[in-house]
Amino acid sequence: MVHVDRTRRRLLVSTSALAGVSAFGLWPAIGSSATLEDTGQPFTFESLIADARQRAAAPYETPQPRYPDVLDTVGYDAFMGIHADSERALWANSPRPFAVEFFHLDQNARDPVNIHVVRNGRSRRLRYEPGLFRYDDPSLRDKLPDDLGFAGFRLTDTRHDGHEWLAFKGASYFRSPGALNQYGLSARGVAADTGYGDGEPFPRFTDYWLSEPAPGDDAITIYALLQGEHLTGAYRMVCRRPGEVVMDNESHLFQRTPLRRLGIAPITSMFWFSETNARRGSDWRPEIHDSDGLAMTTGVGAHIWRPLTNPPRIQYSAFADDNPRGFGLLQRDRNFDHYQAGKVGFEKRPSLWVEPKGDWGRGHVGLLELPTDDEIYDNINAFWVPEDSSADGQEWRFDYRLRWTDQVALDADLARVVATRTGRAGAPGTYADQPPLARKFVIDFEGGPLAGQRDAGYMQSQVEAASGEIINPYVRRIEATGGWRVFFDWRGDAPDAERPIELKCVLMHGNTPLSETWTYAYVPQPLPSMQPDSGDVKTDR
Repeated sequence: MVHVDRTRRRLLVSTSALAGVSAFGLWPAIGSSATLEDTGQPFTFESLIADARQRAAAPYETPQPRYPDVLDTVGYDAFMGIHADSERALWANSPRPFAVEFFHLDQNARDPVNIHVVRNGRSRRLRYEPGLFRYDDPSLRDKLPDDLGFAGFRLTDTRHDGHEWLAFKGASYFRSPGALNQYGLSARGVAADTGYGDGEPFPRFTDYWLSEPAPGDDAITIYALLQGEHLTGAYRMVCRRPGEVVMDNESHLFQRTPLRRLGIAPITSMFWFSETNARRGSDWRPEIHDSDGLAMTTGVGAHIWRPLTNPPRIQYSAFADDNPRGFGLLQRDRNFDHYQAGKVGFEKRPSLWVEPKGDWGRGHVGLLELPTDDEIYDNINAFWVPEDSSADGQEWRFDYRLRWTDQVALDADLARVVATRTGRAGAPGTYADQPPLARKFVIDFEGGPLAGQRDAGYMQSQVEAASGEIINPYVRRIEATGGWRVFFDWRGDAPDAERPIELKCVLMHGNTPLSETWTYAYVPQPLPSMQPDSGDVKTDR
């Protein structure tokens, strides 16, 4: 069975009501409840890279569980009753631009991490102490050992609004609420063998080093050591919050054993249903998703948009490329009325865009979509897969920028896809004559060279299908929005091995593309019958 990332949300719960906060002040004294180790150690990124390389040459040792019986008592309700004083966070009430607050271990986040502070080329480990936290249930505090450890940390912006803007917790996960201050999708340091049926290993960030920023700095540098069964890694992440959140990442990876699929700059998200597949939703809300599409800019500058799906079975798509310019999972639909989700704020969920630096070579953008029937499960994964990760002993370096943002401007000279809808093929009154697997597709394009355009003859829809046939493609202007809508029907047989039908659509003016290229993986399935049981056709007049 393919591993479904069902615990990520619980691991990364990161709001003021839930997060535990440590108490740290100035160097070297940190206050009455926590201290730094007395002895500092020299620290450089080069030494961290050398350490990761050396660890990869040795056999992997699975970490042993610490205090499993104790952590079993810290479930969701207990965790909600653990609080901390943000006034006692690391660098709180100081002229430094950011404060650092720490997460408490619990039933779902059991593995402690080592956290260090780096100043003037030397690092000191932060010592965990129970007095950093307040407990609604005092008896819970009495059950916890004095060396329990931290689960992770989060950054708040003390320069402006005090908002939390970046959090690390669980495996190699981290996430940001982006420009609109609403958490959604997550990133990871690396993905290993994601999508295979014998379970997925999760390498961990076991150690962090926080470089102490100076007053007036606009960035903080975070270093991390990654350890796992198949590989180790050293990371340097320079993190900024100028509105959107920007992270410049440098990663060095060392393979201990062969991998079937190495995922670089992986993104994890949730998609249940949207206007594309709303008939599958059982919730009263019109749409539920953290992201609605995968966007890509290829090495030759082509722009691709792939609407996400909630497939009937596990689905993996590979988009081959050479030196990609960018990819990401985006939340394009920013209309509250399309979600009606109140405080959940799906319309504010950030998009995450990956911008490779330097040459990444040949490989593919992988998109793994898993079936889901609830919004609490993360069922979408996207990442870059280098061409060959099948040999052990390989060393990799990937540098890239992550942008947690509300909008990703890919190319102002191209129209973008804003909605994809599907339904019964044919014209009204002819549905009964259509094959059961036939389907109508309706795609909305807006912006770029289509803005202000009113002449339908100016453009043509270029539609392709990997199998089957395209019936009656045409373009029509949407008067209410000023955008343009492409209609076409697909008709054909289900392919062998139940593979999806790959579809493509782009708006053209002669040989010049006017829009990004829409792609879609359609799994042929009959729609539910629309006929009343009696066989009578009922109309309202």
